[in-house]
Amino acid sequence: MSLFTRSRQLSDKTEGGAEPDDDTGTAEPEGGGTGTAEPEDGGNGTAEPEGGGTGTAEPGDGTSTDAPESAAPAQQTPSAQQTPSAPSPTAKLGWRGWRRRYPRTARGVSVGTTVLAGALVLFALLVPNRIERIEFTSFVRIPAEGVLLAGLLLALPSKPRRITAVVTGVFLGLLTVLKFVDMGFYQILARPFDLVLDWILIENGTDFLRETFGRTGQVLAVTGVIVLFVALLVLTTLAVARLTNLMVRHRPVAGRTVLILGTAWITCMTLGVQIGTVPVATKGNAEFVGNRVEQVRAGLADARVFEKQASVDAFAKTPPDQLLTGLRGKDVLFTFIESYGRVAIDDPAMAQQTDAVLKEGTGRLKAAGFESRSGWLQSPVTGAGSWLAHSTFLSGLWIKNQQRYRSLTTSDRMTLTNYFGKTGAWRTVGVVPGVRRAWPEGKYFGLDHIYDSEHLGYHGPYFSWTPVPDQFSMEAFERLEHGRKNREPIMAEIILASSHNPWSPIAHMIDWEDLGDGSVFHRIKKEGTNPTEVWKDPEKVRAEYRKAIEYSIRSLTEWVERYGDEDTVLVFLGDHQPVPTVTAGDTGKDVPVTIVAHDKKVLDRVADWGWTDGLKPAGNAPRWGMDKFRDRFMTAYGPQG
Repeated sequence: MSLFTRSRQLSDKTEGGAEPDDDTGTAEPEGGGTGTAEPEDGGNGTAEPEGGGTGTAEPGDGTSTDAPESAAPAQQTPSAQQTPSAPSPTAKLGWRGWRRRYPRTARGVSVGTTVLAGALVLFALLVPNRIERIEFTSFVRIPAEGVLLAGLLLALPSKPRRITAVVTGVFLGLLTVLKFVDMGFYQILARPFDLVLDWILIENGTDFLRETFGRTGQVLAVTGVIVLFVALLVLTTLAVARLTNLMVRHRPVAGRTVLILGTAWITCMTLGVQIGTVPVATKGNAEFVGNRVEQVRAGLADARVFEKQASVDAFAKTPPDQLLTGLRGKDVLFTFIESYGRVAIDDPAMAQQTDAVLKEGTGRLKAAGFESRSGWLQSPVTGAGSWLAHSTFLSGLWIKNQQRYRSLTTSDRMTLTNYFGKTGAWRTVGVVPGVRRAWPEGKYFGLDHIYDSEHLGYHGPYFSWTPVPDQFSMEAFERLEHGRKNREPIMAEIILASSHNPWSPIAHMIDWEDLGDGSVFHRIKKEGTNPTEVWKDPEKVRAEYRKAIEYSIRSLTEWVERYGDEDTVLVFLGDHQPVPTVTAGDTGKDVPVTIVAHDKKVLDRVADWGWTDGLKPAGNAPRWGMDKFRDRFMTAYGPQG
């Protein structure tokens, strides 16, 4: 075989995609490149033609010095046969060829990639699931799971090791995604994501994004989440695989390192070594997974527990003529103020302004002949999930998750509104401006008629999430129901939505005579704040929240002052505390509740409740679970009340 033939064979092999397994970064020209023909036996660089040629391939010029120009083609080097326009074989080698041309750069990239892989795996193992716990000391700990995993991968045979590395990488990615989801849930609901019961809230979250930031904002946010999810799964899998290969190539060093880290973990755990308040030795991921397994088990068993609780109803067999006798002939309004939590009254940054609004409302109502009593209720939720609080208040059951809500609304459990309807003494209506699409659950609550955002006669703008300003909602209720002549007594469930997150922009009170069809609110919205700007500063968020609560309270109390009479009975309350951005670390779930009435006998029936006079409950006023209100209210206003 001639040198030319052998070189062509090498070139053809390279072009066919076969590459030598070389990780050293040294460039080996095959059929060209630098012009030096490398012998197969790793010799000194002198090419010995198999066909008996004697020429020597000189580096750099690609010509034979021993043969005359008329020599046979078999004595010519490969480069002499290539046309000037042909691409270099090194370029055809792609990434491996690039590594051979730039060995130092390639080595730097390789080392950097390995470092990033290690950092990603360490981040996934150590990152907490709550934003406020993320600090430098969180990432200088020794994770027990990482040490055990490294030892396992070193001990396994080749094929099981590869499978274990891939499975571990995917699992670690899923674990990291779940931690990120937890961060969001803690920021909004002050609790972790429930793997069994919270999937429905994802749809609600995307709806909120669309209604607050528009369709574009929703699409960008959802796209970003999907990209992050896929990227984490892929990157953690690749990172674990790369680190596994590195450990196997350096097995002795890796084995000693695992032994040292394991010993250090045991020592630090035994002695309780900490950096500040953070323990150096951690088994946080094992505890995290264990808690989730227990959460799933409890979630699956919760349906049976709830079914047993729902079967008990103290008033199920009470004859209709003995229900709510103490309120016959009265108009009874159960009104929820969105996100009206205890923080609005107790927080020093809000207390002064909120207190002034409540005192003003108490005084104006008193001047109009109304008295009021206030206490505290504990909501099953915080931050969001208003429908769970509403159904807890009305059903007398603790509706803490979507599974319970669905079970309730498909059962025959009687709610407070159902019992009013059962008597036949009231027309029952709902004013729910936050509802913008079909709400089949509304039938469950036994309301004769429901007014959603499309049926209140409003032609003004949305205020972020809020479809209808509270003042207009109350005026619409007066126009559509309360102000009608020759009507029967009304029981109304009214949900005021202006104080719903994100509290920007906010409507403000105007003359009731100027409300019209709501078009006036176009101008008012333009005068408001931009939610994108407000949410850059937590203090601005808190300030806007307070203003929204003040607006809702004024809308309600001014309506009573303007349209209420001796037969008006108002029960209003918050449904839950606002998001943690506003509560600033307060994990309580208390909300204020108030009863307002013109007839003194109505309040006399709850005198033994120990509630505070006025619209503001005292700090030490009685505090009940929200699920206790239904039965206590029906008892107080029943025949024995």
